[in-house]
Amino acid sequence: MNCTGEEGDEDGDMQATYRIGQLAKLADVSPRTIDFYTSIGLLEPCRRSAKNYRLYNDETLTRLKRIEQLKREKYSLDEIKATLDVWSKVTSEEQVSKKLTDLQLHLEQLQREVQELEPVIEQLKPQQAKRVVNKLMPQTAACIEALMLLLGKGPFL
Repeated sequence: MNCTGEEGDEDGDMQATYRIGQLAKLADVSPRTIDFYTSIGLLEPCRRSAKNYRLYNDETLTRLKRIEQLKREKYSLDEIKATLDVWSKVTSEEQVSKKLTDLQLHLEQLQREVQELEPVIEQLKPQQAKRVVNKLMPQTAACIEALMLLLGKGPFL
């Protein structure tokens, strides 16, 4: 992982680095979560400071936010690790094509699941449907809306 010093630190480099508490605050997780992710190999510090603090960079922050997003999407930590490993290794056109195919298959599975829910959704009263949607994250609701529109079923609400 590429890591240079924090702006204004003893190295004088311009790339931002963060100690664990700073990273935790930026990602809205606890320092203990970062420790755990580090211990299982999901994260790694880019270097150590002169005082032996673990330092993380913007790449790590982006990775941490991606981990949290995947957790919200109900992926297991093993699945998250596998997903991140694949993304970090995707370089060739063939790999990109395979990843797009995998995403297509995943989207088709989601479409099937939405179709299975369709009879239940149609039986909901408008207020019930609205309560269900309000419990979802905005991105999830938007995704379900898009899938319903793709299936020609019109708006969910």
